[in-house]
Amino acid sequence: MEIQIIQKKIYEIQGQKVILDFDLATLYEVEKRVLKQAVKRNI
Repeated sequence: MEIQIIQKKIYEIQGQKVILDFDLATLYEVEKRVLKQAVKRNI
């Protein structure tokens, strides 16, 4: 995956750099709900 694609998905919100959940799910090639389940399991 090209670095430019990832850089386009990074947003700055109130001084914090963030990647939205649906963009992150796309990068990992999983559904958004699967990504959220993994995050909840690994807090």
